[in-house]
Amino acid sequence: MAFELDPSETPESMLNKIEETRERIRSEYDPECSGRYQPVDVQRLWEDDGFVASYLEAKRHVVADTVKMIDESLQWRNEFSVNDIAEDNLQKSFLEAGMHYFRGYDKDGNKLFWFRLKLQAKDSRTLQEKKRYLAFWLERFVRHEPGALLTTVFDMSESGLGNVDMEFLRFLITCFQVYYPRLLAKILIFELPWIMNAAWKIVKSWLGPDAIDKLKFVTRHDVQTYIELEQLPLHMGGMDVFEYSYPPLPDDDFQPPLSESGQGEAGDAGVKETADPEPRLRKEGDVDSRARPPRRPTTTTITGSLLRFSPGRELCFGQSMGDRRCVILLENIPKNPVAYKVRTTAPDNYRVKPSSGVLDPGSSVEIMVSLHGGSQASPQDRFLVMAAEMEKAVAGENQDLAQFWKDIPKTKVMEHRLQCKVLQGVKPAYIQTTNPHADLTNGTGGQQDTHTMMLKLLAGSRRLEQKLDHCLWTENVLIVMVTLLTAILSCCLYTQHTGLGLF
Repeated sequence: MAFELDPSETPESMLNKIEETRERIRSEYDPECSGRYQPVDVQRLWEDDGFVASYLEAKRHVVADTVKMIDESLQWRNEFSVNDIAEDNLQKSFLEAGMHYFRGYDKDGNKLFWFRLKLQAKDSRTLQEKKRYLAFWLERFVRHEPGALLTTVFDMSESGLGNVDMEFLRFLITCFQVYYPRLLAKILIFELPWIMNAAWKIVKSWLGPDAIDKLKFVTRHDVQTYIELEQLPLHMGGMDVFEYSYPPLPDDDFQPPLSESGQGEAGDAGVKETADPEPRLRKEGDVDSRARPPRRPTTTTITGSLLRFSPGRELCFGQSMGDRRCVILLENIPKNPVAYKVRTTAPDNYRVKPSSGVLDPGSSVEIMVSLHGGSQASPQDRFLVMAAEMEKAVAGENQDLAQFWKDIPKTKVMEHRLQCKVLQGVKPAYIQTTNPHADLTNGTGGQQDTHTMMLKLLAGSRRLEQKLDHCLWTENVLIVMVTLLTAILSCCLYTQHTGLGLF
């Protein structure tokens, strides 16, 4: 796992603190012989610099505090048997209900972790199982997306006090503060009912200053500040028609970790560098004139520590000639040159040009990714962009890039992953058409635009339905109030009439 350096820390000082932290843990807790931690976590502690660095960053690089935090976290993992939690030993009713799931990304490219509060009820008998269920999802994410961040969305719509389990929320906060530090990007609280304000003030008091800064209260009117319309469900005013169902788990955005050896958890589905005998910078307009221009990046741009990526999340391939090619745009951010290379899990199916090179400060490059021959794109295909900063003097010596990548420490390599999206006749709503004025009845483009229009109409219909339900509810309330007022007025008149008759 690569880690980002604090501006006040140099790579050398950070590595020294990592080693100092390990030595302190080794001398104080003897993890290999005491049985205090699980063996797999001990191995990760010794071998994964990013793992230790995440705790150091959470504790402001104070080694003594970091040692205590790591000890508490690894003890919890041992007592909770986190490494042994799996789908087949969880309570199936939780999986079927869909209280939590991953789907989509926010505008910053962080994975969205959804909490449906209305599906959760406070029950002390199931508290331990709910904690295991949450640990399952968090562990699932960090294993599939090492180093990535989460934006947690608390969907409070249609929920009440009976859905708020304060003990479970406290456990969730502890997970983000201690057990999985540096995992949380933001917490979005959607449509918080006023009756829950007091409960959330208590929750807020448990959060540290950093977490409070990440806490955002949103409604249907401003949630799009953080999440694109196409990534939001219909009841939030969005266009995503996804409905949770189990099985399978909604994990199609996950990908096997990519290693330097070219093999991931998927076994033989390794990652290899694509062949490009003459890497070069592609000039503007340098495309095959016999085919339509390749699909340009239209999704969210993501800015990393070294490069700015566009698209930020996925490459979209279709059946037409123009849809069989995509462009990855890389832009250098630092003041030094940056070396880059692109790898894929399916090197026989794709051609990437240029697959490697060096970007000068402030420069950019367009990388052409095209399907080779009659190959077809698959949602299981993945792309990995690796980047490492170079010294100006070294870059000017025309150093052999292959040797540079062999010598560079893994801790200094930034990795960014892209997944493959297959367009099968119907275009996803979040992909813009290359010609917005295309004839809606003309071929595949018409089908794609019609699909987008239908999604918008569906979302508008859903909003109108909700407004109508609100109007009917208001009408019923008014009828009841008028009936009550009429009854009270009748009683007053009757009483007054009866009183007058007595005198």
